[in-house]
Amino acid sequence: MSRLHAHVGTIRQLEILCALQEHGSVVAAARALHLTQPTVSMQLRKLSEAVGLPLYFQVGRRLQLTDAGREMVSSAREILSCFERLDMRLTKMRGLTAGTLRIAVVTTAKYFIPHLIGEFCKLYPDISVELKVGNREQIAQRMAEGLDDFCVFSHPPKKEEYLLTEFLPNRLVAIAPEQHELAGRERIPLEEFARAPFLMREAGSGTRYAIERHMERFDCELNVRMTIESNEAIKHMVMAGMGVSILSEHTWNVGGEAGIAILDVEHLPIKTNWYLARLGSKPVTPVAEALLEYVQREERLKGLKKVEL
Repeated sequence: MSRLHAHVGTIRQLEILCALQEHGSVVAAARALHLTQPTVSMQLRKLSEAVGLPLYFQVGRRLQLTDAGREMVSSAREILSCFERLDMRLTKMRGLTAGTLRIAVVTTAKYFIPHLIGEFCKLYPDISVELKVGNREQIAQRMAEGLDDFCVFSHPPKKEEYLLTEFLPNRLVAIAPEQHELAGRERIPLEEFARAPFLMREAGSGTRYAIERHMERFDCELNVRMTIESNEAIKHMVMAGMGVSILSEHTWNVGGEAGIAILDVEHLPIKTNWYLARLGSKPVTPVAEALLEYVQREERLKGLKKVEL
């Protein structure tokens, strides 16, 4: 039997190394783990000494892992995942469902996922949740690395090893200022809408991805005036009369948005769906399995749809 485990450090040190890889600095890793910076630095130094190889190096303000560091992180995640699954299985045997649910969502999903998770946690109050938010490109990277139990997309990456569960409609609607010349008209030609100054989400956004694919389908080019990284900022820019846009209905507050008109444009809205995506090779924890069962019961989502749409 290999004796490597006798000198590769403690479980806590492996956890610290994983946090360093995810957050990019000792300060950020310490903050995420609720430890002091000197403690994190000392434990990382001890781990490097135990392995006998440098595990990271400085690039500007960020730390980058060496090849040895990346190998350590890959194995450390497997080890930590085994402990977590064991903990949840033992807890489940005691008649409880506890543990940590790790879920990463694209930006637009942040408007409704808290409601879904909130209701789920009422059923399992001992569960803790780690929620990450990013654009489609960032969440796709987390998906590829297997960092989370689930990732939430409207346009998930197409890979055979990804398992998808459709759970909620997602319509992208055309919007304009209430006093815009297109507001109140019926069946506006898509080409006419496209000539108006358009406010677009940033590259890597799922909303932008859907809009661009849709416009390609109808051989129509938008008059992009500005690129903006936030749905909220786009809504305020529309209210200020800076242009028109296309956003998910899930970005609205209950009752709509004052100062914004939803336009009746031909070939719109863009109809997509929300998916829970998971890596097929990643074992499903009891908590993740419970969430999957929860969202597959359609009646559980009726209240969510009423609140958000």
